[in-house]
Amino acid sequence: MTTLPTLIRSLALTALLSFIAPVVLFLGFFTFLCTISWVPGLETLGQTGANDLLQFLAIFGNGCSVEGLIVISMTCSFVAALFDTYAFYSYQHLNDH
Repeated sequence: MTTLPTLIRSLALTALLSFIAPVVLFLGFFTFLCTISWVPGLETLGQTGANDLLQFLAIFGNGCSVEGLIVISMTCSFVAALFDTYAFYSYQHLNDH
């Protein structure tokens, strides 16, 4: 019974960090593209890239970029939680032998 709090703490931390990682990645990339659009000669590249990124996110969010970002982040979080559960089980199982 002592492993349950450890598992829950590990799952919560993994899920939280795996949710935040794609958000930071996409927002950082979007900020970079918006900043690039202010550089003379790279305006088109920055604007086109930012619009394409928003359209990509909108595909996953029924037309809304924010919903798309949330869907991608929740999927990453769920997959990371599954991997963490498997790793935790494997580690416990290896220690039993």
